[in-house]
Amino acid sequence: MTRERTYVDEGAGRQWRATIAAAQAGDRHALDELVEGWLPLVYNVVGRALNGHADVDDVVQETMLRAVDNLGSLRDPDSFRSWLVAIAMRQIRDRARRRQTAQLDESAAHEATDFAELTVLRLQLEGQRREVAEAVRWLDDEDRQLLSLWWLEVAGELTRRELAAAAGISRQHAAVRVQRVKERLETARGIVRALDGACPDLRELTARWNGRPDSVWRKRLARHIRGCGYCGDTREAVVPAERLLVGIALVPIPVGFTLSLALGGKTAAAATATAASAGWSAKVMAALTQPAVAVTAGATIVAGGAYVVTQPPDAPPRAAVPTAASTARPPSPTPSVTPTATPSPSPSTTKVDLYGTVVDAVDRAPDPNAEPAALPRRPESGVTSTWGAKAVMQHRGESVTLSGRGYVLVRWQIAPHDRAGGLTMPTWTGLKGEIFHVASGGGRRMDDVTGKASDGGDVTGMGGPDTGYTVLPEGAQQMWQNEYFYIDGTVTLNLNERGASYGLTVMPSSWEKVNEDVRYGPPQGAIRYGLVRDNGKDTAPVPQYVTRGTPGDPATVAQRSRV
Repeated sequence: MTRERTYVDEGAGRQWRATIAAAQAGDRHALDELVEGWLPLVYNVVGRALNGHADVDDVVQETMLRAVDNLGSLRDPDSFRSWLVAIAMRQIRDRARRRQTAQLDESAAHEATDFAELTVLRLQLEGQRREVAEAVRWLDDEDRQLLSLWWLEVAGELTRRELAAAAGISRQHAAVRVQRVKERLETARGIVRALDGACPDLRELTARWNGRPDSVWRKRLARHIRGCGYCGDTREAVVPAERLLVGIALVPIPVGFTLSLALGGKTAAAATATAASAGWSAKVMAALTQPAVAVTAGATIVAGGAYVVTQPPDAPPRAAVPTAASTARPPSPTPSVTPTATPSPSPSTTKVDLYGTVVDAVDRAPDPNAEPAALPRRPESGVTSTWGAKAVMQHRGESVTLSGRGYVLVRWQIAPHDRAGGLTMPTWTGLKGEIFHVASGGGRRMDDVTGKASDGGDVTGMGGPDTGYTVLPEGAQQMWQNEYFYIDGTVTLNLNERGASYGLTVMPSSWEKVNEDVRYGPPQGAIRYGLVRDNGKDTAPVPQYVTRGTPGDPATVAQRSRV
């Protein structure tokens, strides 16, 4: 949907000058080219400024409509880009003023796609580039607005003159404000880096944090980092943000994004008349009176005059939207929100192809004070990871490949405050050798009660009445905070986040660490002792969702492992 542009300091450049002039003269095809060609830039400006809030679609749409309606008033086609971005920034500021007089619908905000997540996932950012993208969440609205412009300036999409014009300030003032934003961004990067670390004092500090970035917690965490030798110790050279952002492309418009080109709730005939008077392109005009167009990929204009970014046929299927019943607080006082498993054939009638025990039923939470069985000791020669010492996976499509012989920790981070509902489980693919599910620890199962909500309902690691609950697929084992596996060979763990939000921290471990974790119980302050699953034999349980195959969509691996 994006067309190539050659930028010069004067603005949109000669390549677009003729198109803009033709559109002003009434050429509907040229107008269509403008909308199609410049929509990604507007989407990125607005998306970053609002960090993917549900209002992004509305602000982008209003910006494009105003640009088309007022195109005739643009005197210099060379200034089109700065003129268009200035319109977008005015709409962003207008939206901020409306928020001051009207209560913000936080539920809508949480349903929107986090733009930092989009940036990381769709541009496949890693390392410090990923860190910068995620740090944007910690900035205030005003800083994010300017950052949305500076980001595009550094990436080569805007000039400093255009940035200043769009922000409505002088170039000198813009230089001062950009410097301040850069300093705050570096502070936010430090917070992201620290939260990915293992500082015990920081874990204690954030015990009551709801996981949602805000100014209060930004100050608290920044203060901790400044006085903490562990968090303040940067183990690699920190690259300046502007060097990391150079050459980063625009984030592609996501699947399902719709830009309506018809105004209001008009009928097709009325919308057609409105579009004709406004000078809409022939392509749009035809679409207003035609049935929806079926396409295989890219973007199209469908009935009602809307640009719709469609999903290619080979793209991963989307998770079903959880029903109200599936995310509601369980009526019983039991801590678990895991659905009851459907009875399966008994192990005696289940053929075990190669090794391991097929999981046939969801296990119940053991007595909190029941000490675990002895943990068998398997041979260890070390496990290597494609992510290094620790993999922190937080976005759909991420994976880590583990190789060697030894123990591996998978630590769960359920985020119902971000998105509750149905959870798509992670999967193990490409297995060569053997893998066993040997123990569960962390001092609690994720469905253990950790507090009470204002209405008296249970709050667990899977959610609460205020946020909703994260719900596992029927028959899936309830995860503990820490899950331990033994690998003898090679396997890839895939994060398949679709629906409920979650993350995984994956790192090599050892028999000593596993044994210590599962034996840390209520006398030491944990909710419960851990659980040993390993029997030391080839009949020990294998994890659910594991396969020797390498499917195109890792989320399609069957729950009942047969390896």
